[in-house]
Amino acid sequence: MKTIAAFFDIDGTLYREALITEVFKKLIKYEIIEERTWFEEVKPEYEKWDIRIGNYDNYLLKMADIYVGAVKGLHKSQVEFIAKQVVSQKGDRVYTYTRDRIKWHKERGHKIITISGSPLELVKEMSLKHGFDDYRGAKYLLDGDIYTGEVIPMWDSNSKKKAINDLIKLYDIDLNKSYAYGDTSGDLTMLDAVRYPTCINPTRELLEKILLNESLGKKISIVVERKDMIYKLNINCIKANI
Repeated sequence: MKTIAAFFDIDGTLYREALITEVFKKLIKYEIIEERTWFEEVKPEYEKWDIRIGNYDNYLLKMADIYVGAVKGLHKSQVEFIAKQVVSQKGDRVYTYTRDRIKWHKERGHKIITISGSPLELVKEMSLKHGFDDYRGAKYLLDGDIYTGEVIPMWDSNSKKKAINDLIKLYDIDLNKSYAYGDTSGDLTMLDAVRYPTCINPTRELLEKILLNESLGKKISIVVERKDMIYKLNINCIKANI
């Protein structure tokens, strides 16, 4: 029999914010990134998003850009240490709905895999903590044990599609019986690939793209978690309000 899989994004889907934000704070704490970088480059993007006049993805991409330069020249053990610290301190700050779905899939013997735009070192630690069978993340390249400042991304839709294609071959996955969970437009191909896609607290950009994709719109589930409540929304009601 073919394998049934469940693909999970991490940032905003499992973890309640963006894990790279926590890494960024640690890099400032250890004086790898200057504090003024936050105030001058990242905070403006965050504030635009916070008052809902900016794009959430722009905020994350700005941090990712700075992260590339910050880790250049660092030893991999330094980044691995920070990743372990972040997940140890913040790794339980997850959505109840997603945590319960992970448990549900495990009970049914499904293979659970995370595909995340966060740095691979961070994705690895989060995956180990929550019992994932495999993981894919953004690869920050090394020359020996030293980061070069180059990156192979995993935050965009095309990269996630390639990752799924590789995983299909590796585990003989039946996409027609499989599941996916995401929250931003970078997860679009991952959601579209499976029979049972769910977007969790989706961005407006993701919803707009779903509405343009008739086949995805017919099968998508939409979940919003706020405080201690979980809401399941109808795509047709959303369509009328976008």
